Amino acid sequence: MCVIETSPVIETRRLLLRAPAPQDVPAIARLANDEAISRNTLRMPHPYGPADAEAFVTDVAAQNPVKANTFLIEHEDLGAVGVIGLFEDGDLAPEIGYWIGRPFWGRGFATEALEGALVWAGKRWRRRALMSGHFADNPSSGRVLEKAGFLYTGEVRRQFSKARGAPVETRRMVWLA
Repeated sequence: MCVIETSPVIETRRLLLRAPAPQDVPAIARLANDEAISRNTLRMPHPYGPADAEAFVTDVAAQNPVKANTFLIEHEDLGAVGVIGLFEDGDLAPEIGYWIGRPFWGRGFATEALEGALVWAGKRWRRRALMSGHFADNPSSGRVLEKAGFLYTGEVRRQFSKARGAPVETRRMVWLA
């Protein structure tokens, strides 16, 4: 018998978290090509164009699902609104990171997507702890993480932001299932 692994899909009240696909490239490039988004991430460049979005979709398709899972956050009426990803990167627990396109800020999408991903991570991915962090000058992201049950560890790391081209103080947080 042949078993075909499919990418996980997470459904919340308003959102569908699914693997990004080639047809999502224009939306990802449009939303991510905003310095207010990329400057609050570690890995995203700015500017962010279609070639970056294509490479992102290709990289996600090649992920080992035991070590990483990345989802496009899709609203039932609005389409793509952001991205959320879980990955192992050398910490004691996997890390989770996310971004929401600026037109969709303040609507609770980040919190809803994060809560859905945490339920999935605990039940399906069988992780009992996750790490995350936010840049010290982005307290809004910290509030989203707190609402989802993350706690501050007290650790502050200087981590390199590709879009800023410099290290940024990052306040580390942990979630325990």
